[in-house]
Amino acid sequence: MSKKEPQKPDPDFLDQASRKQTGLVSEMIGFLRANKKWWLAPILVAILLLGLLVVLGGTAAAPFIYTLF
Repeated sequence: MSKKEPQKPDPDFLDQASRKQTGLVSEMIGFLRANKKWWLAPILVAILLLGLLVVLGGTAAAPFIYTLF
């Protein structure tokens, strides 16, 4: 049996690995730009606002939030 030589890493993979990592928000914005899915932006904003409301509902700001509704 002959031994297989180790494969050399793909140069594109090494290029991608050496880049600075991006955050979740910039990754999402890049996805929206690249795929032209701008209709997702209002949905994401609404989900973020609901999440913020849930988080603030468990803090001392809750009585002030409940008076808005």
